[in-house]
Amino acid sequence: MKTAYPISSILHHKTSAIWTVAPEAMVYEAIKFMAEKNIGALPVVSGGRLVGILTERDYARKVALQGKTSRTTTVFEILEPCITVSPDDSVEDCMRLMTEKRVRHLPVLENGNVVGIVSIGDLVNWIISAQDAVIEQLEQYIAGGVTA
Repeated sequence: MKTAYPISSILHHKTSAIWTVAPEAMVYEAIKFMAEKNIGALPVVSGGRLVGILTERDYARKVALQGKTSRTTTVFEILEPCITVSPDDSVEDCMRLMTEKRVRHLPVLENGNVVGIVSIGDLVNWIISAQDAVIEQLEQYIAGGVTA
């Protein structure tokens, strides 16, 4: 099944709240905030511009396993550039990108501003819902409830 729907379709179904963290914040505060919001990643924003993304994986690999402490390490110290998409990019393209780059979160940028973030879970849920809708339409068609 083709998934040519734009990422903006997914963003319309998500909360409009976009939580971010500053690069000078301590990793501990960022991880604590992610736990409170039950999210796995935070866009890192400085001067209104996206400079990277902090994920739980970053914490595990770049702080905990490196013997650093989250209370004395800034987000900037473990930050790496991130891959972004636009609201017009398709769900299929984003799934391919996440698979190729081995990332689980993609910030969505429009005119340089963060307008959302999509996770691999968001994309999988969207695809399952789209498939369910197609199956329902086909069942109705087969049962004679829908004309071609």
